[in-house]
Amino acid sequence: MENNKKVFYILLIPVLLWLVFLIIVPHIELLVSSFKPNSGDGGFTLENYQAFFSDKIYWKTFINTTLYAIGVTLLSFAVSFPIAFYLTKVVSPKYASFLTLLLLIPLWIGELVTIYGWVTLLGDNGVINEFLKYIGVIDKPLHLLYNNISMTIGLLYMSMLFMIVPIMTTLESLDDSMIEAASDLGASKLTIFRRIIIPHSMPGIINGSIIVFMLVIGDYVAPNILGGKSSLWFTEQIYNQFLSTFNWSQGAAFGFLLLGISSATIWVALRLSGQKLDKVGE
Repeated sequence: MENNKKVFYILLIPVLLWLVFLIIVPHIELLVSSFKPNSGDGGFTLENYQAFFSDKIYWKTFINTTLYAIGVTLLSFAVSFPIAFYLTKVVSPKYASFLTLLLLIPLWIGELVTIYGWVTLLGDNGVINEFLKYIGVIDKPLHLLYNNISMTIGLLYMSMLFMIVPIMTTLESLDDSMIEAASDLGASKLTIFRRIIIPHSMPGIINGSIIVFMLVIGDYVAPNILGGKSSLWFTEQIYNQFLSTFNWSQGAAFGFLLLGISSATIWVALRLSGQKLDKVGE
């Protein structure tokens, strides 16, 4: 028993070092930097945060990003829940494993390659437009790319898996006899879904929603490539502050504003759903 404790503490050291030096320390440094002038001269200042509220493009992009992230999260749940239910309660376990493996393909090739795959599909000379012209449905290509719809498709495709897996985990622990008993007692499918399935899978739904929301609101590749210049995404503003204008103090302030709205949105979602974070994490 004593040896097991020693092994545990030894293995814990790299985790703590990674947590402290690669997450906590850099974030503290960025937080301090967000209250400093970009010139480095002077002490404490709020001008980096004031610049956010004084410029319409900043807070408008900020609100747009938050609303879209919430919308994509809700859409991801609507699409992912039937898939998760089918894989856990309908299809046989043998085929479920194979189908789940197919869902992992986007993670194998990476986000950038996957996003450019959607560019190939949705472009003016892409697969979809060429096919529609071939069968005579259209004469001119449809502008499917570089808009909010194509951006939403890319964000949804990249985030769905992170909604499906937590929901599948909770649904697997749902006893099928509960559904059968409710059906035998005359409960409708809607009642079973509303009173049994959804409450039981709620921790997985909240867990998946938190992951998807954080991934979407912090994404840069999909909005920048699929959304084009017409999309308003706050991570692009952060990128521009850091690497285009080299205003690290402003970029740090914008980053912590994004972190603040993310944390606040998650807290509100937990309150509205009646879930606790420790239960969700189980």
